[in-house]
Amino acid sequence: MKLAIMQPYFMPYIGYWQLIKAVDKYVVYDDVNYINRGWINRNRILINGQEHLFTIALKKASQNKLINELEIVDDFSKIKKQLDFAYKNAPYYTSSMDLLNGIFDYPNKNLSDFLLYSMKVICGYLNINTIFIKSSEIKKDNSLHSNAKILNICDVLNANEYYNAIGGLCLYDKDEFKSNGIELKFLKPELTPYKQFKNDFVAGLSIIDVIMFNSVDEIKTMLNKFELV
Repeated sequence: MKLAIMQPYFMPYIGYWQLIKAVDKYVVYDDVNYINRGWINRNRILINGQEHLFTIALKKASQNKLINELEIVDDFSKIKKQLDFAYKNAPYYTSSMDLLNGIFDYPNKNLSDFLLYSMKVICGYLNINTIFIKSSEIKKDNSLHSNAKILNICDVLNANEYYNAIGGLCLYDKDEFKSNGIELKFLKPELTPYKQFKNDFVAGLSIIDVIMFNSVDEIKTMLNKFELV
């Protein structure tokens, strides 16, 4: 069984979705500390040809709190206005906003629940059938840290392959995983250029940018463009 484990991010770039699609089960790592100025509650879109950061407002966000302990206090009106200004002439604006408004209107304001819901909605749109599991709902050894905790989750879920984002190449050792009966692989994404109005292509933006400019079939092709190392 192929497994990946990552913190939940809000509308992350396509490499994140490639990782989700590549595995059988995806653990949403929600019982770890929130990271200030990370990607958990913010991302980048394109405005007038330039990348622009947008952020979900949280109540008393702190790195001393776990992701699943945080609450959203945003009504998303600012983000909706930004998206309208940035993408109202994009080819898939209407269908994309219908999808996004359904996410923004989700009544549960717990950050972890909201992010998981948003991930499931996008996966449904892109026909990704990976099973999601919250780490906070797994009976694991919470006294462990770092690699040991990841290996423990792999053991509990009976994974024999563990996929990690390419950024973890310097953090995890293949021999250590192999000694625990797990094959470790790193996913290196290929960021396929696509037309963003008449602007020079800006890679690595939120999946919002991708769905605004591309059909589902085009995105499905992008999702399969990666290398395992």
